[in-house]
Amino acid sequence: MKSRRRVLTLVASLSGLLMAGPCLALDAPKERPILTVSGKIGEKNAGDKARFDMKMLEALPQHSFTTRTPWYDRPVKFTGPLLSDVLAAVKASGTTISAIAINDYKITIPVSDTQKYKVLVARLLDDQPMPVREKGPLFVIYPFDSDADLRSSTYYERSIWQLKALDIQ
Repeated sequence: MKSRRRVLTLVASLSGLLMAGPCLALDAPKERPILTVSGKIGEKNAGDKARFDMKMLEALPQHSFTTRTPWYDRPVKFTGPLLSDVLAAVKASGTTISAIAINDYKITIPVSDTQKYKVLVARLLDDQPMPVREKGPLFVIYPFDSDADLRSSTYYERSIWQLKALDIQ
């Protein structure tokens, strides 16, 4: 009787855990990693880093905005996860982000920008994937048309294309 009670207690406990929702652990990429996040992060899937493939970035909530930029001769639509959602996925705890491009261009972005503005890690330009030769596959972009203060060299410089890595400090 005691063993049956223990089994029922164990089953009830496991059922409660399963019904609590899916595990929030960051899965390992199944395809070629496209973005690496390192530094002050609490969620990792590759040693001391977190790596994302495109499908992992697509699985995050997606946002879009259309804005004018210095790089295109017309307003263009950008789509992708918010940079704040990427930081949340890795449980980032720093105050600055060192963003690094494929060509090793590096810029520092304050984490506070991700709370103040809807900064995207864009993966689509006008609803199409961005090839490397067209500033892709990832582009950190600010919604320049939403706030006149964003239309300055400070924020244009923080909009890094061909993004490959984020280091949280």
